[in-house]
Amino acid sequence: MNNDQQSNPLSRKDKNNLTLLLCIILTFTVMNGTMFNVAIPDIAEEFHLLPSQVSWVMTGYILVFAIGSLMYGKLADIFPIKTLLTIGIILFASGATLGLFSPNYAVLLTARVLQAMGGATIPALAFIIPARFMPEDRARVFGIVSATVAFASGLGPITGGLVGGAFNWRYLFVLSILSLIAIPFLRKWLPDEKRKEGTVDVLGAVSIAATIAGLLIFITSFNVFGLVGGSIAFLIFIWRVKTFHSPFIEPSMLKNRYYTTTILTSFLGTSAMFGMIFIVPIMARTIYDLNTIEIGLLLFPGAMAAGLIGQYGGTLVQRNGSYPVLRSAFLMVILGSLLISTFIGFPPYLIAFCIIVQYMAFPLIQSSTANLLTELVPAERTGVGIGLFNLMNFLSGAISSAVFGSLLDMDHIRFQMNPLASNGEFAIYSNLFIGLTIIAIIAVTIFTIVFRKNPYAH
Repeated sequence: MNNDQQSNPLSRKDKNNLTLLLCIILTFTVMNGTMFNVAIPDIAEEFHLLPSQVSWVMTGYILVFAIGSLMYGKLADIFPIKTLLTIGIILFASGATLGLFSPNYAVLLTARVLQAMGGATIPALAFIIPARFMPEDRARVFGIVSATVAFASGLGPITGGLVGGAFNWRYLFVLSILSLIAIPFLRKWLPDEKRKEGTVDVLGAVSIAATIAGLLIFITSFNVFGLVGGSIAFLIFIWRVKTFHSPFIEPSMLKNRYYTTTILTSFLGTSAMFGMIFIVPIMARTIYDLNTIEIGLLLFPGAMAAGLIGQYGGTLVQRNGSYPVLRSAFLMVILGSLLISTFIGFPPYLIAFCIIVQYMAFPLIQSSTANLLTELVPAERTGVGIGLFNLMNFLSGAISSAVFGSLLDMDHIRFQMNPLASNGEFAIYSNLFIGLTIIAIIAVTIFTIVFRKNPYAH
């Protein structure tokens, strides 16, 4: 425990207040990433955009958000969290204000990028705050935070459909502006910290950011220049890691096979979850002809169930350890994916039940892997350790959406991988959920093999 924590202990009331406030602003941030999905057609129509152009309303946000999650994690090891969150929320609300009054697409895109630059502080620091200021309650708070992320991701499309349908897509920005209310409370409840010794490897940060940008550009648009540019940036990053005294990502962390395995396990698990969330709306529109609100309602029970189970997920981790909870969560992903694959074409309420089974695994995977990371990473590197964890989770969403989107183009496929599925007309969707099942099996197998002799796994 560092000196700041010792001189600024949080009371039980402050811990509860801070946890609640983090969950509220985290809900705004996560919803901001998903509720604009349903507004994409309206934005394209207003600004006369092609699909490839308007997609950057989401892609640009995810890109900056993912990079920012790692950047703020590193900065949190040096600068006070209170300062970083204040700046982040101001940027987030400023971007929303600009978006509310955006006269053209260029200004709208600038607003989304500004939002992402600020909004990235919230999920990045929401996992660091419990690890730093609530060590004895961190597993419980991780569960609550993870449940909030899962719940908000399902609430976003419904909110977007209701607000956009009743008013205009611009009013979606109003919810983000309201986050400014949280600043005085955060500054009151968060302990004061002193600036710590350390330097920020700007070139390393820029090069890893360019690497990720190039990768996302290539995945989302198959632009070869993105792949080439990202590869060059990655070589610069490798050179920087080997030559700079305090590189942006310490190579010793990446050499820790337990740390890298935990990151990989979380990446694969989150990929399966985002894959489900991406496939289901398209499947619901194609097979069941559901509208936007109905699609949101199809996902909503799963999001609600995830929010409820996440409240107890952290307690389960504290009581039983990260590994048993993580293994159970992946079994739920496997079962849920198999059920959806089998019952595609059956009434939507049955699909909604299957989604619940898989959706509930999300907060359990997040809370158990986050708790495990805090045990594996030294206290002075918690920020960048969890920052890399957040980065890979956000990347998993972008990558899985791009990959499954490309596979959905092959809708002519009639070969059925699942022998229990009855309708060959929907084979492509059934096969994709078999793919999610395989991803989950690979993830839990790798984790089990690497951690079978590690005390943190039990």
